[in-house]
Amino acid sequence: MIESIESIIASGAASAELTLTYALLTFAVSIVLGSVISLTYMKTQPAFSPSFTLTMIVLPTIVAIIILLIGSNIARAFSLAGAFSIIRFRSAPGDSKDISYVLFSMAAGLACGVGAYGYAVLFTVCLCLLMFVLKAFKFGQNKSPLKLLKVTIPESLGYEEAFDEVFRKFGIDYELKKVRTTELGSLYEVVYAVNLKSETNQKEFLDAIRCRNGNLDIALTMNPAVQEY
Repeated sequence: MIESIESIIASGAASAELTLTYALLTFAVSIVLGSVISLTYMKTQPAFSPSFTLTMIVLPTIVAIIILLIGSNIARAFSLAGAFSIIRFRSAPGDSKDISYVLFSMAAGLACGVGAYGYAVLFTVCLCLLMFVLKAFKFGQNKSPLKLLKVTIPESLGYEEAFDEVFRKFGIDYELKKVRTTELGSLYEVVYAVNLKSETNQKEFLDAIRCRNGNLDIALTMNPAVQEY
């Protein structure tokens, strides 16, 4: 029974001859798997980019096509590697979860490219279910996610203890992340990672900060990237 299941799952994996039927089948399976991965990403990610969801659909197909073209030809593999080495990809730093989906899509495309359609479907279904389970249990999510507070203060105000009293008043945990000078050294920009509780009145908190910094610029980022620290 197990052997028969394995033979079904691994069907096509040993196929090395590139034919039109084989190429079209690979193309179709990779598009379907990419669509499933993209839908899983959209359902498990609260905020997503439309362009990234399209990338999730196209990426498995691109990887599968590359694998089909390379086959077992070593010279062709080096040629393609040289061609892709001159291409520069420029994009904003993404979330670690986005990177995992990129690797997920590439793995699905790789499995389709080598003809292991059964394993490609099996692993895609298993990983998609895993993503839904992790989302359902809210694994790794903070109840009170950190926010980024950027405050501009005059040079006469000591940034080390400038807002200690305000943070204690509102019961806010904080950590000083960065200090830099602006306006030719006449002002400081102080960056805090703050943990605002759900019951904290953000407007009253920011008003208290404004009273301390002389009504200079204040920015509170709700979902900061790690690089912003």
